[in-house]
Parts: sequence; structure tokens; C-alpha cells
Amino acid sequence: MGVAAALTSTITLTLGLSGAPAAAVTPPDIVPEAIVRAAPVAPPEPTEQRTLCAKPLASERHDNAKPTAAQQMMNLPEAWRFSRGKGQKVAVIDTGVTPHPRLGRVQPGGDYVSSGNGLTDCDAHGTLVAGIIAADPSSRDAFAGVAPDASLISIRQSSGAYSAKDRDSDDSDPTVGSGYGSVRTLAKAVVRAVDLGATVINISQVACAPAGAELDDESLGAAVKYAYDRDVVVVVAAGNLQRNSLCGQQNPEPSPGDVGGWGAVSTVASPAWFTPYVLAVASVDPAAGTPSNFSLHGPWVSVAAPGNGIVSLDSTRGSSKLVDSQMGEDGPTPIFGTSFATPYVSGTAALVRARYPDLGAKEVMERIIRTAHGPGAGQDSVIGHGVIDPVAALTSQIPDERPDATESKAIAAPTPETPPDHTARNVALIGAGVSVAVIAAALAIALPHRRVKRLDPDDF
Repeated sequence: MGVAAALTSTITLTLGLSGAPAAAVTPPDIVPEAIVRAAPVAPPEPTEQRTLCAKPLASERHDNAKPTAAQQMMNLPEAWRFSRGKGQKVAVIDTGVTPHPRLGRVQPGGDYVSSGNGLTDCDAHGTLVAGIIAADPSSRDAFAGVAPDASLISIRQSSGAYSAKDRDSDDSDPTVGSGYGSVRTLAKAVVRAVDLGATVINISQVACAPAGAELDDESLGAAVKYAYDRDVVVVVAAGNLQRNSLCGQQNPEPSPGDVGGWGAVSTVASPAWFTPYVLAVASVDPAAGTPSNFSLHGPWVSVAAPGNGIVSLDSTRGSSKLVDSQMGEDGPTPIFGTSFATPYVSGTAALVRARYPDLGAKEVMERIIRTAHGPGAGQDSVIGHGVIDPVAALTSQIPDERPDATESKAIAAPTPETPPDHTARNVALIGAGVSVAVIAAALAIALPHRRVKRLDPDDF
């Protein structure tokens, strides 16, 4: 599995396409009866590991003593004044999470890839995601997760290092690129996370298909609706553009008459397109302040978060290090992707849920959306409603009426503190000023009538 595939965690589907031209799409229907309950927490067939595990790296290009541009954009120390995510359980449905000293205890949630329990990450992906969500701060560096007091549930549902033992490549079950995992096991993992008590679910995986193709994701749509109806916030990646895959074609900008933007869709992304039951996250480059060129556009995009210049936790068992690269064919490659923008939003959801425990999933999602910072054009297909602002999500008063969508806002502006009351000081200063003026006037009148003594040096 190549570096790009490992980093994007994009589910490339094996579809029986008819060759018909792509048709305009509409939002997908939810089929509640497609829900899969009480499924075995195991791969549906025998699997085997066929490649070595990925090895993340710590390059010399980044000084870990300084916060990354992403950390600076999120303004986490200010957000922690109001919430650190205590009491929240965030499920990471991914390639597994390797235990790390900065994560504390991670609850094993099961393994749909092999015979493990979810606490093995052979792909150096799920551990990166987990670190962005909940890594503890350290005096040795400037990195920390968004919600360091939140707990994690790890469910492994995909791996590029594994494949089925006895399955033809033409099998109709949608698979994860050249590795193992499917839309169906992803649906099972979502239900599993809900049943384990997750309050937030992070899915940094995307299945792509041409518009009009059969995606066979009814069970996944039913699963995210199952979570939403049970008050769980589901946060998902919008997807990455990737050559030679079904995520290879960017969705164009909708025409002015295309209400909702669905008429312009040429590439469908799941579970991202199951809006409003999920928060779909696009990527921005925090250093440049622009949308990332690899981020897949679509009318389902809800918000955006940093997805470039990623630093997070090493997935090598026993390591306590931070990493920012993976070894590719041409040497170390920086870590990037909507996969890593997504956990910034999941961590923010955990912060909000801890601060406002009475809010339901819909209200938490609404708070994150309405405090995001966009260019003033309302929702678009590139960054949705804008870049998230954890501080604003935790502190803003949300009006009943929606604000003017054409009003732009600066990105990540911290909430200003109430200025101190200086009334007493100002009155005293004014009084003192008046007294000085009176004394000066009196002296001005008296001095011409006084004798002036010239001082000799001995008088000093």
C-alpha cells in the first residue's frame, strides 16, 4: 500500500459499473431496515497480513518545541479554560490505535480486520487520528490533542497491510483500496461504537464512486442515522483526491441555478454525503490560510479544519515519540489529509459536549457549524460553513435566528474578555487634574509679585 493511500485512508470501491455516463445525483435516502445489529465483531472471512507495517517518522524539518500552525489556529490553551472534554468517549473507527503514553487508557472496541481487539495500528493512521483528538500535553513539546481529558474507544475496521485469503478481486463487496475493510464492516463498526457508549464517533475514511454508480452503502447510511438518533455526533472526512482511484475526479463548482449544489456532483463520497446526520470535514492549510488542494469538494461539506503539516503520536509499540512523516518511495513524506482535519472537529465536539451536557447531537453540530469562520458567502462546496473555532464554539451565544451568511468573519478569533471598569480611577484622575490646574493658576498670579533669589552652587 503506497504512502498516499495509507495517509488518506480512502476506500476505493470495486463496483460493477455499467459504463453509462454519470448522472446528476440527489441526497441519498436513508433505509432504516438496512441496519445491521448484533453482527460478530470480527472479519467476515479469513484474512492475512501480506505487507510490513508502516513506519512513521520524525523529520528534522519541524521543531516540536514550537506549536504547529494547526495548533495555533485552533487556539487550544484558550479553549481549555472552558473545557477539556472530560466525561466524553470518542470512538476512533480506523486502522486501530496503538497504546501510547500520551493517550492514557484506550478502550478496545474490536477488530473487523484480524483477530485483535482494536489496539494494533499497522498502518500508522488511527494512532495519528487518536493523538489529534486526545493526546495529553507534555512539558517536552508543544503538541497536544484537542480534548485531552476525553477517553477513546478504538475499533479497527480497515488495514492496507491485510487482505482476504480466498477472495477474487472482482468480488462485489466494496473494499478498502488494495487492503482490507469495507463499507459494510464500517457500518457494523458504527453500530458497535454506539452500543459501547460513544458520545462522538470519528470516521477518517471515505468511499468514493462516480455519480450514478451503485455505492451499496445503505447499511452505512442506516448506521449513521442510528447513531444520530441515539444522540451521538458522527464526524467524517470529506475525502482526498487521489490518482488512479474513484476519488480521482474533483467535483466542480455548482452553477448559480444549482440549488444545494448536487447537480454538479461527479464524485460521490460516503459516509460524507449522509448529511445532516454527519459533520463532513474538509481540509485547509493552516500556514497558508487556504483550502487544501487535495480536499474533495461537495455539497455535503459541513466545516473545515487543518489537514496539512500534521504532527501526532507514533504508532510504533512502546514509543513515546511524535511523528510528522511517513517513508514513501521518494523518501519521507509529510502527513496530510482530510483524515487528520476530521479529528480536530471530533475533539471540538467532545469539548462542546463536556461544557454543554444538555445539548443533543444536533445542537452540538449546529454550534460547531454556526461558530465556524467562512469568507462570507454562506456554505460552499469547498469548506462548508468555514473553519472551526473551538473557543467560539465553547463561548458564543448562539442566536435563535441564523446570522447573515454574507457577513465574513476572521478565522479563529478568540472571544474578547470584558474590559475592566476604570470609572473610579478616571474620576480620581480628573479630580487630580482639576486640582493641579487650580494650583498652577494660583502660582501664575502670585509669582510676578514674589522676590526671586538666584541660587549659588553652594546652595545645592
